[in-house]
Amino acid sequence: MANLLEQLKEMTVVVADTGDLEAIAKFTPRDATTNPSLITAAAQMPQYQGIVDDTLTGARTTLGADATAAAVVTLAFDRLAVSFGLKILEIVSGRVSTEVDARLSFDTEATIAKGREIIAQYKAAGVAKERILIKIASTWEGIKAAEVLEKEGISCNLTLLFGLHQAIACAEGGITLISPFVGRILDWYKKDTGRDSYEPAEDPGVVSVTAVYNYYKKFGYNTEVMGASFRNIGEITELAGSDLLTISPALLATLQATEAELPRKLTQENADAATIEKISVDKATFDAMHAENKMANDKLAEGIEGFSKALEVLEGLLSDRLASLEA
Repeated sequence: MANLLEQLKEMTVVVADTGDLEAIAKFTPRDATTNPSLITAAAQMPQYQGIVDDTLTGARTTLGADATAAAVVTLAFDRLAVSFGLKILEIVSGRVSTEVDARLSFDTEATIAKGREIIAQYKAAGVAKERILIKIASTWEGIKAAEVLEKEGISCNLTLLFGLHQAIACAEGGITLISPFVGRILDWYKKDTGRDSYEPAEDPGVVSVTAVYNYYKKFGYNTEVMGASFRNIGEITELAGSDLLTISPALLATLQATEAELPRKLTQENADAATIEKISVDKATFDAMHAENKMANDKLAEGIEGFSKALEVLEGLLSDRLASLEA
């Protein structure tokens, strides 16, 4: 019998959720995703110090010897996620997601500008925009920014997605892909209810992503669903059949080591049979639904704050490393 990972790859695109190049090479996913926390973690690994150093020295060369250390660090910071993305693209055959600064999550124009800048960096390195997904938080402002980028032919991945209202707004905006956060939804419900665990089929994150998948398929939206942020393999197997799933190296290893039958759970047929009301989401509806969904409200704010703090840590790491290189 084939292992769970092999079976999953037959019905779902498997994506590596990491900045660790060695892990990506090991599990041969089609795509890879990163986020500020993952890039910060990878930047601290000894085996990737060369990428960090090359990015810093490149920024210094670009700005010149007279530029301040702060200016060099800022430029290197802007380039580092792309530096990792370029290395990842040497391994995967598909796309890499590179995230816009989370601190811009409520600024539509700044998000658009940053998305264009990321694509320009990849283009300068000889990478076509078709291989890049610009990753943006699923605020109303982020979704509107992604709509503009999509019309320019720049594909987007809307992250930190916790509620159906966010998913519908993305689909109506013609967004390429969304990343609903399964495990973080579970975390919130466990804390809110005091429960220690849920059966996989009853897992609130699984239920949420299943509802989004069924909504998209029933009403013919092209936006892809990529479940993310998993806590256990039960969540993954319950979402077998999703368009994509982005999975950490630890859980990819568990799937690879487990031999069991893997039935497909998400299907067009199930979506067609579901009784679902179609909703049109404008800003007023989005704001109202977001306010009513305490889980989505809490987790979106928490996610933006967490990614922003990771970026601050990364800036500190780059500053310290530059000082060491130029000592």
